[in-house]
Amino acid sequence: MTDSLRVAGVDCGTNSIRLLIVEVNPDGSLSEISRRNTIVRLGQGVDESGELAPEAIERTRVALAGYVDEMVREGVKRVRMVATSAMRDVKNRDEFFAMTRALLSRVEVGKHADVISGAEEAKLSFAGATADLDPQRGPFCVIDLGGGSTEFVTAQDAISTRMGCVRLTERFLQSDPPTEDETAQTRAYVRERLTQVASLIDASRTFIGCAGTFTTLSALTQGLDMYEPQRIHMSELPIDALRTTTRTLRKQTADERRANPVIHPGRADVIAAGSLIVEEILDLAESSGLQSVVISEKDILDGIVASLLEGH
Repeated sequence: MTDSLRVAGVDCGTNSIRLLIVEVNPDGSLSEISRRNTIVRLGQGVDESGELAPEAIERTRVALAGYVDEMVREGVKRVRMVATSAMRDVKNRDEFFAMTRALLSRVEVGKHADVISGAEEAKLSFAGATADLDPQRGPFCVIDLGGGSTEFVTAQDAISTRMGCVRLTERFLQSDPPTEDETAQTRAYVRERLTQVASLIDASRTFIGCAGTFTTLSALTQGLDMYEPQRIHMSELPIDALRTTTRTLRKQTADERRANPVIHPGRADVIAAGSLIVEEILDLAESSGLQSVVISEKDILDGIVASLLEGH
C-alpha cells in the first residue's frame, strides 16, 4: 500500500507487554489494526534482587517475538518500544536490550527498547488517555497504575510514584487473600507516596484511570460477563461503586478471581494490591469533591504511536 503507513508501538511494563499497530490513511486518519496484551511479569523479583529474572526475560522474548511476527505480516515500517518501571530499576539491562534489538531489527534495523523516565511515561499516557475526552471537562488528572509504578499526570506536571500492583504484592501481600495487617501496611505505604501528588489531585476536575487494574475494575463494576473494551472505554464509574468492587476483590482468593472471565489470569494474584492503590486514590478524589472516575482503554500505547507520527 503505497499511500498509507503502518506503525507499531510496544509498551513493556513490569507486569505485561502490549502491542498496538495502526495504519495512517491517506487523509491522515488512523485505523487500528491490532491491539494485544500479554502478561509476562518482567518485574518478577526486581524489587528484592535488583535484576531481571532469566525466566522473566524469556517470557518477554517469546511474547515480543510473536508481536514482531505480526508486525512483519502486517507490513509495519516503523516501530517504537518503550520499557518502563521494571527496566529503570535493574542492573542487567544489557541482556534485555540485546534481545529487543535482535527482534525489533526485523521491522526497523537497529531498533531496540527505550527506557523512558517516569515523566515521559506519564506524558505519553496523558496523550493517549485524554484523546477521546471533551477538553471542557479539564483540568484532567490521568492515573496510569502499572506493575511497578503509578504515574499521575496533568497537562502541566507529571509525577511517578514507586507503587504498583506487582511491587506491592511482592513486598507486602504474602497471604491469599491478604490479611488485615498486610492490608494496613500496604495502605500506609500508598498514603505516604500519595502525599507527593496531592497538589495535582486538588487542581483536577476529572480523573482518568488507565491500564489493566482500572479497566478490569470497570468491567467488574459494570457486571460484564466478558471483557468488552468498547464498553469499558470512557465508562464513568461512581466512587462508591468502585469501592464496593475493590473490597469484594480483596475478600477473594487469587483462584476465585482467576475464575472470573473479565479478570486476566495473569492479573488475578496482583489486583488485590492494585485495588488498595485505587481505594486510597479514591479517598483523595472524594476529598477534592469528585464523585466519579472515567476509565480509558487508551493509554501509553496510543501515546507511543502518536510520538512516532509527530511531523508525519
